[in-house]
Amino acid sequence: MCFCAQAQITPKTETDSVKTVQDSLKRANFIKHLGLGYFPTRFLDLDLRYLIKYNQYEALRTGLGGVTNNAFSEKYKINSYVVYGFRDHRFKYSIGGGFRVNPETNTWINLSYTDDLQETGSSVFLTDKRFFQFFEPRLLNIDLFHKHITKAISLEHEISKNLLSETEFSVSNINPTYDYEYVLNNKSYREFNLSLLKFSLQWEPFNTYKLDPKSEKYISKEAFPKFTLQVTKNLKNVFKSEFSFFKVDFRTVYEISTTSLGLSKFTLSAGYAHGETPLTHLYHAYPNNINKETIMQRFSVAGINSFETMYFNEFFSDRYSTLQFRHYFKPFKISNRYRPQLVFISRFAIGDMNKAERHQNVTFGTLNKGYTESGLELNKLLFGFGLSFTYRYGAYHLPNLDDNIALKFTFNVTL
Repeated sequence: MCFCAQAQITPKTETDSVKTVQDSLKRANFIKHLGLGYFPTRFLDLDLRYLIKYNQYEALRTGLGGVTNNAFSEKYKINSYVVYGFRDHRFKYSIGGGFRVNPETNTWINLSYTDDLQETGSSVFLTDKRFFQFFEPRLLNIDLFHKHITKAISLEHEISKNLLSETEFSVSNINPTYDYEYVLNNKSYREFNLSLLKFSLQWEPFNTYKLDPKSEKYISKEAFPKFTLQVTKNLKNVFKSEFSFFKVDFRTVYEISTTSLGLSKFTLSAGYAHGETPLTHLYHAYPNNINKETIMQRFSVAGINSFETMYFNEFFSDRYSTLQFRHYFKPFKISNRYRPQLVFISRFAIGDMNKAERHQNVTFGTLNKGYTESGLELNKLLFGFGLSFTYRYGAYHLPNLDDNIALKFTFNVTL
């Protein structure tokens, strides 16, 4: 008697194929959301920017934020966050929401109330909040912040599929966390009120887009150049606003890629402030060097678009321009998984300031002679970590050789 076992092979059905495609789309959608800085759940996308950060004023900063998604509502959204700083022992938060006016142009009207910190001298484009940077190394070393309580209303609108716009009107109370006085007409201001009207454009004329299964637009092919423009006007005597000033900010990014030589990236940024502008709303050139004595004491994380040899709070300007060049050589193929990459870097900044005497209790220089630095990065040496070496030369070269050198590590993650 023979007992035989026969294996039964079930053919792959159409249902299985559909399920495989659906699972693949879910994974792709999940990775896309992570790349935008969100961890998606059923009704709420958790904002990863607020989980954990560190800076010189708050030390460890941690919290939670999120925004409702289309499963909650395609017409309304709620977005909020709350964080806590362990050094200043203070909660910061934002409560906001919006409603969609026109789905075809993705037009939203948003309202928000924010009590938080902002880096003095930083230039933030309204449209940048739609673009996520996984790791922001400069935050580790920033120590000059101002508190702000801001009530804002804004209008987001896609003029075309390649042209985004945002208009915002905000009323803010500004209170620097450092010893600072702004002197105007023989009166000193330690804190002040602003009423800002901003208009921002993000133009990416050569990008191509597709819709995912949830009818959300995403970039299918990224192309260059890209342009960002923002105009700001502070309205004096509107909601107790105390100054009158005007600002224009501009940025363009261009990339050239060749199979044999690698990738070259150019970033041009410029800003101009005219009128009664306090230091909080002027410009630095994105410095990223700690004010410590030795090279190893200054060892930290290198940024992407920051000046690694420029010390924090060393320069401020009411008009400035920077040009940054990065060339990514083809990775060294040590193995299929281990591929370090050499990057050449060169940066230039120029700027100046009128009526610097208005800014009291702070010491800084201007960039009217032109600032230059160059260096190398060797990235992805181990677990995404690498090394960066940058040298400061030209008009702002310092007498002590070590003070012109920045040695740091880099961190690169690709989703």
